[in-house]
Amino acid sequence: MARRRLIGKVTSNKMTKTVVVEVENSYRHPLYGKVVHHAARFKAHDERGCQKGDRVRIVESRPLSRDKRWVVEAILQKGTQVTPLAPEVAEGSEGTQETEGTGETEGTGGTEGNQGMGGTEGTEGTQGGAA
Repeated sequence: MARRRLIGKVTSNKMTKTVVVEVENSYRHPLYGKVVHHAARFKAHDERGCQKGDRVRIVESRPLSRDKRWVVEAILQKGTQVTPLAPEVAEGSEGTQETEGTGETEGTGGTEGNQGMGGTEGTEGTQGGAA
């Protein structure tokens, strides 16, 4: 029996030597004619070091674990890795202005918000009990 081969995108590589590959398939419904999108996720053995976002070809194999029945055969296209940029902070303006402004805003906003919420909740409780 021939081995099945599928092409999909790596959605997770957090496990050791295992990746999750999502294979998308679109077909037209035979009766209604609407295009149906279907996605299946397979756990595949990874000796090649795939990264999230890579486009890979997986091939069916013997059971390697409870969930793994596929092996990454080839990396067809590398995914783009986007790393978040750290905000730049100047050395001279680190502590004075930001700390004072934040402290004043939090103290004032927190007190007003608590009073307003408490008054509203008490009024609603009284009206609900009387009616």
